[in-house]
Amino acid sequence: QLQLVESGGGLVQPGSSLRLSCALSGFTLNYYAIGWFRQAPGKEREGVSCISNSGELTYYSDSVKGRFTISRDDAKSTAYLQMNSLKPEDTAVYYCAATYLSEYGSNWCYRRNFGSWGQGTQVTVSS
Repeated sequence: QLQLVESGGGLVQPGSSLRLSCALSGFTLNYYAIGWFRQAPGKEREGVSCISNSGELTYYSDSVKGRFTISRDDAKSTAYLQMNSLKPEDTAVYYCAATYLSEYGSNWCYRRNFGSWGQGTQVTVSS
């Protein structure tokens, strides 16, 4: 059974950093692409960042490009999202997700492409 568990969220001030972790079990991680998505109150869940199964391809949304970094450690079955220079608009529940992709098209980091999800971790950026 596929299982993803996020951790590392919290309440921080603007300009601070957080590192989210996603622990995966129940499958061989190196076959799967990993994505981080977030959902703010009243908004749709959006793709933040994704990394391909090999780690060679990454995607970042325009709103986080240059501030967030996605990575994976297949030996530890864990994926990470390093978030720097956090802004109040980054406040949301952050979810990690996994999927097997046979090819990586232009829209590969879309929510509908990911079938396995964690329960989410709250990130609140406020002074």
